[in-house]
Amino acid sequence: MSLTPGPQRIVCLTEETTEWLYLLGQEHRIVGISGYTVRPRRAREEKPKVSAFLNAKIDRILALQPDSVFGFSDLQADIAAELIRAGVQVTVFNQRSVEEICSMLYQVAAVVGCTGEGLAWIDATRRQLDGIRAAVQALQAQGRRRPRVFFEEWDEPHISGIRWVSELLGIAGGDDVFPELAAMPLGKDRIIADGAEIVRRNPDIVIGSWCGKKFRAEKVAARTGWEAVNAVRNGQLFEIKSADILQPGPAALTDGVAQMHRIVIDWMQRHG
Repeated sequence: MSLTPGPQRIVCLTEETTEWLYLLGQEHRIVGISGYTVRPRRAREEKPKVSAFLNAKIDRILALQPDSVFGFSDLQADIAAELIRAGVQVTVFNQRSVEEICSMLYQVAAVVGCTGEGLAWIDATRRQLDGIRAAVQALQAQGRRRPRVFFEEWDEPHISGIRWVSELLGIAGGDDVFPELAAMPLGKDRIIADGAEIVRRNPDIVIGSWCGKKFRAEKVAARTGWEAVNAVRNGQLFEIKSADILQPGPAALTDGVAQMHRIVIDWMQRHG
């Protein structure tokens, strides 16, 4: 008798592993998810919600008798430690770049016996990213310049985009106006204390993704001194939902980068 490889009862403490397991057709293995999960939407209807991001219902997770728990980053270290002490196998990924996201996807696919399917999806996604790069290069060859972009992950205080966002923005055709902060893995290290520095860097486009809070373009435009910013003067203030770009998994590599690319390409086509 053949055995199905890998864990059979998985709890996903963040959205990206849930979405990935659904894409692999392995959603039957999931017994619990994060309450912040919106991709895929049907997961919210089908799976028990057992965690937020910084905290989790440990008793409820243990009652589900998971044989594996997937988490993300040092921010979930305390949850992981408590589950490990209770005898649960926990894998915490810490992907911060596009390549690290692909590595995480490969590892999860391998764990559930879907290495081939996982590699095929990753390869197809890489080709799509290459196509986006090529479209940008074609416009640059016509003399179109790349826009300077401020990606705002939070508004009060201002927090700029994390590494995978900055990398995907570059692929999409924009230049991050705070590239030196993108390498900082923690949000507190990407805080821009002086909002006047954003004005000085004068982005052509502002993209907001306020970690689940609705982006308010009118609030951005009303900031002191921002009337001089190109993005405000030209009405180039946009929102990308955090579920589409701030989860380091399939969404960012597909919908997130595609949305940034549409914004950037539209700007490039209208500017020399």
